[in-house]
Amino acid sequence: MAHQFTPAYPKLAPSYVAKIWKADMNLLNMRQDVEYFEFGVFDKDWGGVPFALSGDRIVRIKYLERKDIRVFIRQQDADRVKYICSKSKILAGQTKQITSISSRICSKVQ
Repeated sequence: MAHQFTPAYPKLAPSYVAKIWKADMNLLNMRQDVEYFEFGVFDKDWGGVPFALSGDRIVRIKYLERKDIRVFIRQQDADRVKYICSKSKILAGQTKQITSISSRICSKVQ
């Protein structure tokens, strides 16, 4: 089972900082074998878009834990943003399985 990253179609809104937009996301970890997740923001061609988070870019979220993630984007980049993604991180020694699959889930910005 994979993790859940919602909403599926977030909207960017002005933040409390001038010329900075935000998107409020939520991640639910449904994987027992993964505790770390990385976040990214991309344009329509999957090129990276500069962003900041309310915390670190790699976040520890335990099994069945839910965490709110606030993504901040410069106003000048807001029109380019198409996807906000989360990716599970498999760390060396974290899993006892011979093979493990990293999952990436993206939300399409409206």
